[in-house]
Amino acid sequence: MADFINELKWRGMVHDIMPGTAELLAQEAITGYIGFDPTADSLHIGNLVQVMTLVHFQKAGHKPLALVGGATGMVGDPSGKSAERNLLSEEVLRHNLGCVKQQLEKFLDFDCGSNSAEVVNNYDWFKDFSFLDFIRDVGKHITVNYMMAKDSVKQRLESGLSFTEFSYQLVQGYDFYWLYQNKDCRLQLGGSDQWGNIVTGTELIRRKTQGEAFAVTTPLIKKADGSKFGKTESGNVWLDPARTSPYQFYQYWLNASDEDASNYTRIFTLMDKEEIEALEKEHNEAPHLRKLQQALAKDITIRVHSEVDYEMALKASQVLFGKSTTEDLAALDERTLLSVFEGVPQTEISKESLENAPDVTELLSETANGLIFKSKGEARRMIQGGGVSVNKQKLTDPSQRADFELLQDKYLVAQKGKKNYYLLKIK
Repeated sequence: MADFINELKWRGMVHDIMPGTAELLAQEAITGYIGFDPTADSLHIGNLVQVMTLVHFQKAGHKPLALVGGATGMVGDPSGKSAERNLLSEEVLRHNLGCVKQQLEKFLDFDCGSNSAEVVNNYDWFKDFSFLDFIRDVGKHITVNYMMAKDSVKQRLESGLSFTEFSYQLVQGYDFYWLYQNKDCRLQLGGSDQWGNIVTGTELIRRKTQGEAFAVTTPLIKKADGSKFGKTESGNVWLDPARTSPYQFYQYWLNASDEDASNYTRIFTLMDKEEIEALEKEHNEAPHLRKLQQALAKDITIRVHSEVDYEMALKASQVLFGKSTTEDLAALDERTLLSVFEGVPQTEISKESLENAPDVTELLSETANGLIFKSKGEARRMIQGGGVSVNKQKLTDPSQRADFELLQDKYLVAQKGKKNYYLLKIK
């Protein structure tokens, strides 16, 4: 049986560990769980640390449970939050839960015998649990003093904490107790901000059953420059391609700093220590080639999306940042094309205007509503200087016809100089 704790340690994935946990895991295969928040219909890359923890747990021969909080999603965890969040309906939570399970199936094996992964939903054991039963069977075992001592509670006392959020640690503690009783689950894993909630669960198990349960938490990831991991200008980096395209996903990892890429490769890939150290050595010999970032972005894009999506993201990157041809641009599907040129200046022109444009000079100035060139003279001069292309085809004659093959039957991509791109949508 593989050594789960030492595997996490060399990868920099252990923050806190309860005494006796490493010894238990070294002796026998056990069941452990991590809770996932179903308040969105997709996981984001911030959740990937926990997903990878379960992957290593299963690879070490243990049985992973992913608890998707259908009940706790209706309440809201105060840990790490500065304000109370919106509560969701049962219907929305059920939809989100199905989506999250599909994503987990890309990482965990749900059909491999005794240590097959399982998804459990705490709504199943809370839906018929009355409030009076809860405060009698759970609330009496944990004192208010104990609950008030938790950092997640202390940090919110001044700004205000509802009873709903205050009671969250009891609800999460009961999850652990229920899984201990019904699934023989003796370990809870989670982010370091969850330590207080997890320990409440081990305490509840001890007080109600005199049993012993264990805990391991992972560090919260920060980028080397201090900015928040997993966030971009447009928000979270999601695993769902409808929310974050495979191209944008690939670019996030490709743009990691050297220090971050070294850290991420340990946490988010399954490469072993020797592979990673060899890759770092190769990277350090020629940092400008960004071998580390390329290997990281490839590995994680294929596992979250697919080989086909990775190839498309690679082509798209070459279109924007490398040497590419009209054929390369035409090979991009519409979703990738729009991802690549998201944020570049855009305008709509009618098909009739395009057909009536006498030449490329007119197209790139007046027909394009002055987006690219303010005057025909400016357009003419730059075309003659060889600094303009349409669909990666360099223009040399200001009077040539504007009869370009449309991308996806409705787009033209104009380029002025090396870095200025424009998207023309033909309607």
